[in-house]
Amino acid sequence: MKLTINGQDRPVPAEWQDDSLLVVLREALGLVGAKFGCGVGLCGACTVLVDGAPTRSCALPARAAAGRPVLTVEGLARDTALHPVQAAWLEESVPQCGYCQAGQIMGTVALLRQTPRPTDAQIDEALAGHLCRCGTQQRIRRAVRRAAGMAP
Repeated sequence: MKLTINGQDRPVPAEWQDDSLLVVLREALGLVGAKFGCGVGLCGACTVLVDGAPTRSCALPARAAAGRPVLTVEGLARDTALHPVQAAWLEESVPQCGYCQAGQIMGTVALLRQTPRPTDAQIDEALAGHLCRCGTQQRIRRAVRRAAGMAP
């Protein structure tokens, strides 16, 4: 089985093919941006984009991603240039512990692709399923606005 991860076809060893996409990404392919949080798709720490949609990789069997493009936080930057969402995250000093950040960033990328200039309500709705215990929600909202080219 092969998975298309960040634009590259990646073979998945047979012993990993029955695991979740998260396990395959982290353990078989060494892409550790998506984190294991709850293991049942509720916290958002493991969010990646599958077919452009935010997807909880801990709850998706790896086989279900075969033939579908998967984008992880590692695939956002181009050469040395950060993705605008990543840059906005740093400019607004969002990261604290960092555990939820990759999932939050991937959720934001999906939101901005769908809604380039979201309202605060749309931002809150899109990121509601991403748990962050550090309390940076106001900075996250400012970073989303910054990445959208709106005044923070």
